[in-house]
Amino acid sequence: MDTTLVEKYSRPTPRYTSYPTAPHFHNAITGEHYRDWLTSLSPGDTISLYTHIPYCDRLCWFCGCATKQTNRYHPVERYLTALKQEIASVGELVDAGCPVTAVHFGGGSPTMLEPADMIDLGRTLRQHFNVTPDAEISVEMDPNDLTEAKYDALAAIGVTRASLGVQDFDIRVQRAINREQSFEQTRAVVEAMRKRNVRSVNLDMLYGLPHQNLETIKDTADQVLSLQPDRIALFGYAHVPWMKKHQQMIDEAKLPGSLERYEQANLAAALFQAHGYQRIGIDHFARSDDTLAGAHQDGTLHRNFQGYTDDDAKALIGLGASSIGKLPQGYVQNSVPTADYQRRVESGLATVRGLTFSQEDRMRGWLIERLMCDFAFSSQQLIDRFGSSADPLLREAKSLLADDTDGLVEETDGHYRLTETGRPFVRSIAAKFDPYFSKGIARHSVSV
Repeated sequence: MDTTLVEKYSRPTPRYTSYPTAPHFHNAITGEHYRDWLTSLSPGDTISLYTHIPYCDRLCWFCGCATKQTNRYHPVERYLTALKQEIASVGELVDAGCPVTAVHFGGGSPTMLEPADMIDLGRTLRQHFNVTPDAEISVEMDPNDLTEAKYDALAAIGVTRASLGVQDFDIRVQRAINREQSFEQTRAVVEAMRKRNVRSVNLDMLYGLPHQNLETIKDTADQVLSLQPDRIALFGYAHVPWMKKHQQMIDEAKLPGSLERYEQANLAAALFQAHGYQRIGIDHFARSDDTLAGAHQDGTLHRNFQGYTDDDAKALIGLGASSIGKLPQGYVQNSVPTADYQRRVESGLATVRGLTFSQEDRMRGWLIERLMCDFAFSSQQLIDRFGSSADPLLREAKSLLADDTDGLVEETDGHYRLTETGRPFVRSIAAKFDPYFSKGIARHSVSV
């Protein structure tokens, strides 16, 4: 790789877990819009649920999530009361004939919940939504929170996928990000989940952290591989201290530069692929028998706020403070501050902003998702879906190809593909099709 390309295309761009991206949501979308959108779902329309727990008992300095630290459990109990009230309110608006095929508990730290509260939350979701017996139930886990009683509670709610953050096992790196977590702790969680017949274990690893180098990346990747996870996510650390103030605790002088980040990502990816993991999009790796690998192979891979997924539900319903939902009409987001969220839930829905899709949004969103998932898109598929409305977008694609002097894009019989050179820079290429991005109302993390 020409190192000048890494520098050239490492500029900040969106991660494109949504389109349009969240900074472009606005407060003209209210609870009344959300109510109408929910009631318009028809029997048979599939649903995914995302349930947000915005608390941690320690705050990791690298974290970009909507969460807060608490050393007391009372605020969590109070929040759960509001969350269950929202589950009941939203569930009443959704037709009982809409099957829920996936439930994801995120945070924050969902495993901070006491066992009885975790079981009660799972029961509440099933009381108010039609959760299918074979629904995928995934939970983000912090090994520092877990006990035998909590393992049993997770099994009781039917967890099928465990997701654990590893970041880096080097103690110097861990101390620099306030996340000390030993390999032995992580292995214990993996073994406990498999003992309880959880069918899939995901491990998340980060590159671009303070004090990381190729040696720490290799050591951590080797340890991750020794646990034989079903999926691995390799995320680049997003340093956004203007948005996440706790990231100011990280010494920027110790962060690797663009070229170092690129080398770290390449090394870890090579190690994972050498051990039989298929590369999925920009940052996921999966065993060949994993459903994510199957979706990648047959062209049904999707991308949402949790990253790459084989979930093709028609609607994603977000529950909890800051949660984002996606329905056929557009996006909705709940109030972020927990106190305001709780106040709003007492009198109705907690929606404070969102966005209604235009036909152009849908068209550009489809193209950007295909680029992020397949590194390619078909002109004919675009035309089949959107008709003559696709003409301006196809002209943009031809212009991008004509202006490409770095060999990032190629075209054959109407199929546009990113070359091996272009794939690491897919976020920058996707941004070419994003007219919102040029409005410059948000700051983003670097794209490599």
